[in-house]
Formats: sequence, structure tokens, C-alpha cells
Amino acid sequence: MCAEAVSATTAAKEAATKALADVPAEPGAAKPDPILVADNITRRFGGLQAVNADHLEVQRGAITALIGPNGAGKTTMFNLLTGFDRPNTGRWSFDGQPLNRVGAHRVARKGMVRTFQLTKALSKMTVMDNMRLGAVNQIGENFFAGLLGLWHKQEREVTQRANELLERFKLDTKKDDFAGSLSGGQRKLLEMARALMAKPKMIMLDEPMAGVNPALTQSLLGHVKELREDGMTVLFVEHDMDMVHDISDWVVVMGQGAILTEGRPAEVMSNQAVIDAYLGEHHDGAEHDADDAPDGESRTGGTNAEEDAIDVVDADKGQSKDNPKNDESESQ
Repeated sequence: MCAEAVSATTAAKEAATKALADVPAEPGAAKPDPILVADNITRRFGGLQAVNADHLEVQRGAITALIGPNGAGKTTMFNLLTGFDRPNTGRWSFDGQPLNRVGAHRVARKGMVRTFQLTKALSKMTVMDNMRLGAVNQIGENFFAGLLGLWHKQEREVTQRANELLERFKLDTKKDDFAGSLSGGQRKLLEMARALMAKPKMIMLDEPMAGVNPALTQSLLGHVKELREDGMTVLFVEHDMDMVHDISDWVVVMGQGAILTEGRPAEVMSNQAVIDAYLGEHHDGAEHDADDAPDGESRTGGTNAEEDAIDVVDADKGQSKDNPKNDESESQ
């Protein structure tokens, strides 16, 4: 990242940190300038209560992480907020506009877009065509305007923006390739770039690092930080605690469908409710090990339960830090 970008990123982070400085670390904490507000969101699948969130606010211009063990309801929450699923109860608004019963395509047009844990690239279309599809309010979508050829000027503008984004995400050399030929990490980059074609106010990323080769991880981290620099709000789901700690301004923790706590990354990592959510309330073996070790240390040399929680989360997503499991190798 160039010096100007680093400076801007630092300024954006400082602004987010300052805005959240006086927000209490508690579930449903009110934010000074929330772009997304949700109340009493519930979703049941038969007898399973997948989501039961009393209140959630997402601060404008900040990077907020949504974490929790598998089955906590994070992706279901994403689906509900973005119109891909309907809740049993609840109401929510984005940038002051109610989104109850609003379809996913209309949510995107209002400025809230998302990516998916399993990428949704159209594999039999080129990378460039995938990008063009991400633009909203295209004249060619109207039958009569299409017949009159009024879309040519707009398509040139859309293509120019697509080229700029592909260059930014270092996919410009792949623009004429089929999307299905890209590696897993490159498809993640493509999906993020395509989401930006809609010029969103807020972007929601569902496990952006899942299955990505470590060689591309730092690149993806940089792109997420740049979103905040560009004035966007970011809400992302992630299991990698190192990434969460590195880029988040605020962290929301879900467990069994409910919001357990919120706070700044350091506060959340040391919160007993978070540790219990990942390790379980009764982890006698860990307690016995701690009793046999010097004060403040475990037998493995850790200094607190946060390290144990991080290790468990890494195992939870099916990989260790020393031997990451990637579905395919990637190169730029």
C-alpha cells in the first residue's frame, strides 16, 4: 500500500476508534452513528432457534466483526438482514430506511451488499462479464431502452469502472478468463470486487478468508481495510481471531443465536462469556492444567485463556496455523 493509502487508512481507523471510544462493551450497545439497526430478530427452523437477537447496531464507517462458534447463527443473521431469508419476528433499518420484507435485490440497490462464504461467481462467464453484472440501475435492463440502444454509453462507463477495480484487486490480467478457471482465493477477490460495482455504503463479508492460501491473506486484509478508507462500513463474519484482532474496530459475539457481548477487540478476547462460548462453560481439563502451572501461565506457555480460545477457533474452522488447509493453490 502506498504512503498516502497507509495515512488515509490510519486516519479512517482513528476516526472509527474515536467514534466508538465511549460505547459500553455490552450486548446491544447503542452507537453514536449507526448505519444498521436491528430489533428483536428471530428465526426458527422447526424446533431450532437459529437467531434470537434482541438489538444490534453497526457503526457507520467502522469495521465490525461478527464472531462465534459454528452454529451460532452468524450466516443466518446475514441472510435475514440482506433479504435472502425472512425472520419470524423483528424489524431493522439501513441508513434510516426500513428493510422489513424487502427483497435481496432491492436491499443491494439501497447500498447494502454482501459476499458469500461459498463464492457465487458465474463460472461460465468471463471475469469482466461477472463484474459488469454487479453494476446497478443499468439502462439495458429495460426492454425498450435496450431496443433503442441507449445503454452503450453507460456500458462504457461500467466497463471502465470494472477495469479499475480489477486492476486494484490485481485481477486485470484475468479479465478475459472464465471465472471458473480462477483459484479459490481469486474468486474471493472477484466477488469482493464485483460487490463494489454496486457502489455500496455497507459491505457484508461472510468468511472472506475461508479456504484462502496464506499468500493471498495479506492482500485480502489490505483490501478490507481499504474499504473503510473509501468511507464504507464493513460487517464481516470470520473465525480467524488474528484477522479479527488486526482489522476490527468493534466485535460482536454470537452464541446459540443470541448476541452474547460486544466491544473492542481486546475487551472481547478477554471476556469470559466469549471464552465459554468457544471452550464450553466446563473445561475441567484446562483448569487442572492451569492449577499445575505457574500463576498466569498454562503448560503450553500461554499467558491467558485468550490464546486457548484462538487455538480452538482455528481448529473449529478445520485448520491450524502451522498447516493451513486450502482447497487449491493460488498464484497471482
